[in-house]
Amino acid sequence: MEKLDCAVIGSGIYGLASAKQYHVTHPSDKLAIYESNPSLGGTWSEERLYPCLRTNNLRGTFEYPDFPLEAVDIEPAKDHIPGETVNAYLKAYAARFGVDKLIHFNTKVNVAEHQEDDTSGGWILTLEGPAGDGAQTRVFTRRLIVATGGTSDPIMPTFIDQDTFGRPIFHSKDFPRYSETLKTAKRATVYGVGKFAWDVAYAYATSGVTVDWVIRASGHGLGWVAPPRVSPFKIWLEKLAHIRAMTWFSPSIWSDTDGFSWIQRFLHGTWLGRLAVKAVWNIISHDVHRILALDKHPETAKMKAKTPIMYASTSVGILNYEEDIFEFVRNGMIKLHFADVEKLSPGKVHLSDRTTVESDVLMAYGGWQQIPTVKFLPEGIEAELGLPHSRTDGEWDPKTGKQAQLIKRADEEILTKLPMLKNFPQFPNYVPVTKQDGVMTSSPKARTSFMMYRFLAPQSARLLRSHDIAFTGLNMNFSNVTTAHVAGLWISAFFDGKLDHDPCAIATDEDAYEKLRYQTVLYNRYGRWRHPLDWGDRPPCFIFDALTYVSILLRDLGLKTHRKDSLFQEIFGSYGVEDYRNLNEEWAAAQAIKSKKD
Repeated sequence: MEKLDCAVIGSGIYGLASAKQYHVTHPSDKLAIYESNPSLGGTWSEERLYPCLRTNNLRGTFEYPDFPLEAVDIEPAKDHIPGETVNAYLKAYAARFGVDKLIHFNTKVNVAEHQEDDTSGGWILTLEGPAGDGAQTRVFTRRLIVATGGTSDPIMPTFIDQDTFGRPIFHSKDFPRYSETLKTAKRATVYGVGKFAWDVAYAYATSGVTVDWVIRASGHGLGWVAPPRVSPFKIWLEKLAHIRAMTWFSPSIWSDTDGFSWIQRFLHGTWLGRLAVKAVWNIISHDVHRILALDKHPETAKMKAKTPIMYASTSVGILNYEEDIFEFVRNGMIKLHFADVEKLSPGKVHLSDRTTVESDVLMAYGGWQQIPTVKFLPEGIEAELGLPHSRTDGEWDPKTGKQAQLIKRADEEILTKLPMLKNFPQFPNYVPVTKQDGVMTSSPKARTSFMMYRFLAPQSARLLRSHDIAFTGLNMNFSNVTTAHVAGLWISAFFDGKLDHDPCAIATDEDAYEKLRYQTVLYNRYGRWRHPLDWGDRPPCFIFDALTYVSILLRDLGLKTHRKDSLFQEIFGSYGVEDYRNLNEEWAAAQAIKSKKD
């Protein structure tokens, strides 16, 4: 059996960053990357590129800190970056750091089994190779990084009488395979509300195809979309979210980690402060509505989000289109239907409002499965890993089998410190797509939420002591590439037991571990209240908390969290990739100093 020092599952943004960080900090280790697709890039891989695919981020905010986009000889982007450019950039990144030759394409990891009998831990992986004959091989890896991402495994709704439709039906993931319908279809139906649904509707409309966009009446409605620049000062939205002063107006349980906790205690712990917080969010909301001018036409007025913008998370979409998508709604090229699909018939989609629309193609977007596709063994280890798992008698606990008391305590602390979160939006008529009449997608059993340390490592003391597995890409924010870079370095240090307040060492001390375990529950439960529509068995996601989260990881690494040149810049300047450019050099220097002291 082949033996590895480390294996990475996935070669998207997070997988490449973790592989690169491990490779540069362990140059002599045997490393392998397993990618189930024929090319690297995840969402940005060659086979996932479709017309009009561009980054939400503007140029300069979507790149690894130590590998500027300008360093690559590719077609420059004026504003949002085209998918082809991102794909070329990721390939150049992999080649620059030598991880491109370590990728095994068309190789799926079906099973990862923890070695319980070996005190040093490790995992045996069962691989299914590119031959396509079902043959499997096994390899042993001392360390495992799971980076399968949040857009790998689609949820594909199946409608009543679907077999009679007689037209193409596909998920947005497969849009590239059906891109010829942009030329052949006369009328297309788009089902779903995610940013992928916006993209597909826009692609058809700009190709001259009439679009019937079906937004579930039993769902949450359309989410927020915003222009890339907001406020009277035309500040980039992703830059606004990374201004420390702006983060203070986001109700956050992490307020004690950024050095300005007294300001946040005032803003969220007093009636006067909460009045100011509401005013700021109202200004942002009104500014977005003012720019989009949705109320100026009866059809676009229907596209206003039902959720207050403060509670919106990465479901916020950026209008990164060259043409005005709302003009297609105003002129009737995109027709909105707020109804559920009851059934299909030959070339027709029947809706719950008794409308029947003719259709040459149906894009059915049901979202994504958010848990890794790998089967973990032994049975039941998902609970210790902190992954969502089927509920039995409660949440995992090393002593009682439940951690309900910790969850109750965490909820009480969150709502005491952040009383605004008690008033989260309610959708009494909401029905999950898996339970909607007319849709036959199998309904999964109720599952627990994610419960990982720092959203990266297992929650159980036993697996922390093994420090042989980590997960990355299971949180979403506006600075994913920077987060991937920092998280990759954090994982490498975690494996080596070199983090400050090392969780591997803490796990050996019962009292210290109890504090760590409660903090893990607290951080994970925070998402339940802060972004309730993006919570459950979904990974954590945040917008205005991304800067604070990265700072937490930097603090664990023993690196500077306040990285600006002055107090004014620290408070009012926007953090960007340039502020994290030399992290690896800082880390290496810090480790050299520690080695001399030892």
